[in-house]
Amino acid sequence: MQRGGSGLIPGGSGAARGDGGFARGGSGPGRDGWPARSSRPAQPSRPARSTRPVPQRRPGTARAAPSPAAVRRPGPPPAAQALRRFPNPRLTGLGGGLFCGAVMLLLGYLDSLLFGSSLTLYSVLFLPVCVLTAVWVRRGDLATAPVVVPIAFAVGLVPVADSGGGIGGHLMGLFTALATQAGWLYGGTLIAGLIVTARKIRLLARRAAARRRSR
Repeated sequence: MQRGGSGLIPGGSGAARGDGGFARGGSGPGRDGWPARSSRPAQPSRPARSTRPVPQRRPGTARAAPSPAAVRRPGPPPAAQALRRFPNPRLTGLGGGLFCGAVMLLLGYLDSLLFGSSLTLYSVLFLPVCVLTAVWVRRGDLATAPVVVPIAFAVGLVPVADSGGGIGGHLMGLFTALATQAGWLYGGTLIAGLIVTARKIRLLARRAAARRRSR
């Protein structure tokens, strides 16, 4: 009986082992003791929507594009455009004297050939020559214009002045013409001086403005 009893004991222990084996084979954690991973893929998170209202433009607040006529700057007046078409040389002091003397000598010969040595016509033509000389002389030789115009006036009187015969008579006619036409001579010289003075003042103003900008 004791052997038989002892034989039941191992059977009981076998049952205990079977219970233990059942415990291992049951549902629960994995073999290593970690929780089982899920085979379902993770979904990406969506960004949260902003609750801030989007501003809407009104149809009347849209800015209109500027028209080409509004952007275009006004051009210079027609008189200035016409003056720009004329030649604008720059003569030195010597070149201005040669120009004025040659033009007055040519006008004197034309006056003596076509108009019978008219001193009044010659003096009137002297004024535009003075203007051109004062305008065309370069900036560095502005002071020479009022000096060369009276010399050119005297040079142009050579073919116009009356010649009484010989050198002495020709000189007397030249001095007589200078004395009678002194008003025109002074007027042309004054015009040249005024133009040169205005150009000088304008040049100094530009230099002063350039110095202010450089500062």
